[in-house]
Amino acid sequence: MSNDVFIIGTGESKYGELWERSLREISVEAGLKAIESSGVRTKDLDAIYMGNSLSGMISGQENIGALMSDYAGIADEDVPTLRIEASTASGAAAVYEAYLSIKSGEYDLVMVGGVEKMTELYGNEMIDISSSILDREWEAFFGGTPAAMAALSARKYMKDYGVGKDVLAAISVNDHKNASMNPIAHFSNIITMDQAMNSTPVAEPLNLMDCAPQSDGASSIILASEKFMKQEKKEGVKIAGSGISQEYFALHSRDSLYSMKSTVNASRKALQKANVTLDDISFAEIHDSFSIYGVMALEDIGFAGRGKAKDLVFSEIGLKGKIPINPSGGLKAKGFPYGASGVGQFVEGYLQLMGKAGKRQVENAEYGLLHSVAGTGSTSIVHILGGE
Repeated sequence: MSNDVFIIGTGESKYGELWERSLREISVEAGLKAIESSGVRTKDLDAIYMGNSLSGMISGQENIGALMSDYAGIADEDVPTLRIEASTASGAAAVYEAYLSIKSGEYDLVMVGGVEKMTELYGNEMIDISSSILDREWEAFFGGTPAAMAALSARKYMKDYGVGKDVLAAISVNDHKNASMNPIAHFSNIITMDQAMNSTPVAEPLNLMDCAPQSDGASSIILASEKFMKQEKKEGVKIAGSGISQEYFALHSRDSLYSMKSTVNASRKALQKANVTLDDISFAEIHDSFSIYGVMALEDIGFAGRGKAKDLVFSEIGLKGKIPINPSGGLKAKGFPYGASGVGQFVEGYLQLMGKAGKRQVENAEYGLLHSVAGTGSTSIVHILGGE
């Protein structure tokens, strides 16, 4: 019996500015929805993995795993619960660890949750905290912020390949269009190219519409072994392959300002393990915390050659395009709660491959690629969903 791993249920809270709701409330909401969706019982869970990045600094709350288990009412059911932290890829890292725990044969049924409350702080205090994902000594100490680092990449990319802001803006326009069909998205408004290109400057050449929002939100999935699937007669979506890779931590240490070697390698590993090629991929959820990262991802994953993302972004990344990108709305429009966003990609992948994505359904979807990044690319995690 192989140890193939399947997603059998999902749940999410609303993404957005959830002023009236606590970290624990939205996390438990997503988890209980996933339990209900999968039709399993909490006492049957072997473990729970929680993805979270900044709760200690923003909410003053650590030990998130134990907190969520207690608040969900399962503290006395002897289900081990651990928090996984990997910056902005915390959610995907939690899924990766849960996937390995089943793949190894240790567990048969695991819940993965991701949660973040980003709106409890604002202004300079929040900028300082969000910059903790950078090299504190050599980047953040000298005034570097996530937006500033992305702007450096964007300026160099635009100069070297002679492209304008419209290439970046097209990523955001596509995200907002898809998010308008996603009921849990932070933003449901469609934006025009003109609005995207002429929004408030943030870090030249990036405007407000090039930047993902600081969102509150929680997502959860239930993973099961093939053995459990057959015993309980469940249906689900297979995690066909996964890859994780590392890169230099600080941006200035890398060979390129606009290529994430970690994404190149993680994508290659995931595709090889899934025994598929990019031609088999029906859609992709990519990490676009800034629009330039969306452009870079298209090239690093291999959907476009170097400097050639411009040939895709205007007509080929929509739901009916050559490679539909971010049918959920992506980080820019669905939202960007650091710890939840990676798990949220799996929710979208599950809905798409089960044919349950509603108005944003990609036709004849067979395989999905999910791409999550820590910081400015120090770690990339890629999963392939689909197949028998």
